[in-house]
Amino acid sequence: MCDFRKEEWRGELKFGVKLASLADIFVHDAILAAHRIFPFTVCVARSMKPKPAVAGFVMQKELHYLVGALANPKRPFAAIVGGSNLSDKIRLIKSLLKKVDFLLLGGGIVFTFYKAMGYSVGSSLVEQCYLKMAKKLMTKAKAKEKANRKGAIVLPSDVVIADRFGTNAERKVVPASKIPDRWMWLDIGPETIVSFGQKLDTAETIIWNGPMGVYEYHNYTNPCISRFLEDFFSVNIVLN
Repeated sequence: MCDFRKEEWRGELKFGVKLASLADIFVHDAILAAHRIFPFTVCVARSMKPKPAVAGFVMQKELHYLVGALANPKRPFAAIVGGSNLSDKIRLIKSLLKKVDFLLLGGGIVFTFYKAMGYSVGSSLVEQCYLKMAKKLMTKAKAKEKANRKGAIVLPSDVVIADRFGTNAERKVVPASKIPDRWMWLDIGPETIVSFGQKLDTAETIIWNGPMGVYEYHNYTNPCISRFLEDFFSVNIVLN
């Protein structure tokens, strides 16, 4: 319910203090928002003292499976990481590359990698300060892949692009290396969906963090990866 309050999106900490004053105990079970610094995720918990503030059963279950998957995964071990900002995911990516057999990247974070590789990215988001880091990670990942060692990075081969950000934008599918000027990424393409699916078909443990495409507009949100994973009940899947 807090998502609909303007105080929440403004990050007004006094709103969190107000919420805490109404409760005898605070149970945080919103796993998908747990990493965000919002009044209801941070300030409420801090303001509850000396009253208890705890994680809920959903959070407990998520952490249980995540710790188990990272500590003793069935191999091949795969990870899928998406989202719009590489700055939010770089630490996660670096950590996972030490553990997984291969890492599938999607979402807006891939365009900093593409730019570092010399690709044309149109008006897609690029975080300039992470270009060197992206190039370094790709170089290491390619070396590991050639040596048949864990830690390979798999990027989308094609993408859905649009001439603007909106539901009525003109869109088309192009190779990931050939995005025209003034066009922007919105989703992974059909060729990528097939190739990602083939890679995931070999995995025994999968961890997924972040969307592969723009989720604000339903006509750009591609559920194919989700549906693919749902078909493999024998695979250990952690959605984080």
